[in-house]
Amino acid sequence: MSVVKINAITVPRERFEEFAERFASRAGKVEEAEGFEALELLRPNDERDRCLVITRWHSEEDFQAWVTSADFAAGHAQHRERGPVGTDSEIWSFDLLEAKDPA
Repeated sequence: MSVVKINAITVPRERFEEFAERFASRAGKVEEAEGFEALELLRPNDERDRCLVITRWHSEEDFQAWVTSADFAAGHAQHRERGPVGTDSEIWSFDLLEAKDPA
């Protein structure tokens, strides 16, 4: 069973574009991580101000190995160098019970 991690990041609406640009220019190492299955970046199209970074992993252990890796640190270097775009974030964790892809 896959594990889904959602980083719910509060981003001021006037910084939505900057958030998307920074995400697009990230190191991109997560795609190479052991156990990585998928990534989605969602920006609200209503009045909300929480952007979601959704990743799916083979196991909790794979996710934990990623967040403690040197590649994870490198991937978040922009945040340390230029300051955060978001004002708050929290990690949500779910077990994937069912998924359907169009045939």
